[in-house]
Amino acid sequence: MENQVLGYESPLYGRRTAQYKIQAMTYKEIIVFNPQLSLEEQAMVYGVTGGIPHYINKLDVEDNIDEALRNNLFDASSYLFEEPDNLLKQELREPAIYNSIISAIASGASRANEIATKVGLESGACSKYLKVLLDLEILKKETPVMEKQGKKTIYVIEDNFFRFWYRFVLKNISAVNSGRIKQIYDRAIRIDYPQYMGLIFEKMCRDYLLRYEPDPEILIKDIGQWWGTDRKKRKEIQIDIVGVPAEGKEYLIGSCKYKNETTCMDELELLREYAAVFGHGQKYHYYIFSKGGFTEALKEAGRQGEVRLVTLEDMYGG
Repeated sequence: MENQVLGYESPLYGRRTAQYKIQAMTYKEIIVFNPQLSLEEQAMVYGVTGGIPHYINKLDVEDNIDEALRNNLFDASSYLFEEPDNLLKQELREPAIYNSIISAIASGASRANEIATKVGLESGACSKYLKVLLDLEILKKETPVMEKQGKKTIYVIEDNFFRFWYRFVLKNISAVNSGRIKQIYDRAIRIDYPQYMGLIFEKMCRDYLLRYEPDPEILIKDIGQWWGTDRKKRKEIQIDIVGVPAEGKEYLIGSCKYKNETTCMDELELLREYAAVFGHGQKYHYYIFSKGGFTEALKEAGRQGEVRLVTLEDMYGG
């Protein structure tokens, strides 16, 4: 649509006075579609649809999200079953190549050379296909916060619906077509949802800090992940959330735990250790997000102002 309406050959080229890009809804905005669901189910709906109203409506959740997924995603006759494939065919001239690239990323390839090797393309040619998928916002480039794009830059699937479809639906198409999906759904599909939701939860936590944090300790101009090497311990580490201040040297360091178990003091100690390795700040404000809540010791640390603790209920304003 952008090319057709605003491109060089369009009658509107050079005549626009403003533009407004319609973005997907946030995790908190979509609760109006299914107010009867629990917060964990709301998060799952966001993890599947990415906040696209059309997909939320087509998912058609009533009381049971698993039933909705089986009926409207893991069913060959359903609207959503071939949606990513259909979108690629409508938008792109070589959908098979793009499909292979997304599949490669979904299965673990993240760097440009890894993706090119897995797909069987020259690096230059692969880069052109990757750029198209970036422009369509199906993929996203990620680089550790505070670092320039380079060897550490990776590609991830940005669109939640594509991420879910390539991880769960594509791998089980034969089971769907043969009618065996009901037998394997609980044993081989839904048990992986918590792990899948880990990355979704990280995005939700970043959105919370940027949009919904009622009393931010610092003004954030950028937020993302950071990963690097702890040279003392000779191991790779990853920080789920790093908030870059608009001014000064006070950074936000955060951890996201999408587990049923309560999070303990060890997590705060780990954040402090990771912050020292990150090393860009003079002072750090620590946040820990946890679906399963916190131990009493960690709650006491929160009351003492050592860390800010955020539950799923807090994120939804409960």
